[in-house]
Amino acid sequence: MGRLVVIEGLDGAGKRTFAGRLTGALRAAGASVTAAAFPRYDDDVHAELARDALYGRMGDLASSVHAMAVLFALDRRGAAAGLRAALAAHDVLLVDRYVASNAAYSAARLGQDAGGEVVAWIHALEVERFGIPVPDHQLLLAPPRELAAERARSREATEPGRERDAYESDDGLQARTDAVYRQLADAGWLSPWTVLDGAGPDPVPVLVDRLLVGSR
Repeated sequence: MGRLVVIEGLDGAGKRTFAGRLTGALRAAGASVTAAAFPRYDDDVHAELARDALYGRMGDLASSVHAMAVLFALDRRGAAAGLRAALAAHDVLLVDRYVASNAAYSAARLGQDAGGEVVAWIHALEVERFGIPVPDHQLLLAPPRELAAERARSREATEPGRERDAYESDDGLQARTDAVYRQLADAGWLSPWTVLDGAGPDPVPVLVDRLLVGSR
């Protein structure tokens, strides 16, 4: 059985770039690696509805924190069987955003911290009720928030179809979400975490060794 490794972080944190580097290093070490990303906006109707809500196309749906969280959770529920199959066939399944994203953004929207009611509710919904696979390790990409915001603005200006949604364009929400992410990491929510802030030596070689222990 492979290891489920999740990359979390704000919009503009560099998740896609880091995932590519980590995937290449894992494969160079002889590991079989596959990838997934959430939300699956083009593959799941619940994620599609959530995207429409974030761009103001679903009336007042986006105003409900719990309704949006349920849509994102249903996306993962629909993917659960495929995730289990991928874990059975590969050493590492690398996922861009997962249940901690739902927890962090929902708590931030409600002004709660990682110990609040909505984080416990999301755990009960996604892990206990829906039975999604639990991560073996979670990586939090945590560059300075101003750097992540600038990257997001630059991508919006230079990449067609990358207009920021209601969550991404709310600087206050991004700041609160960043704080909750760090609290989740400090608490070891669902799994061990590694926080990567861009300081110090390249973390990829150490991560490769750590993530492959017990994966074969």
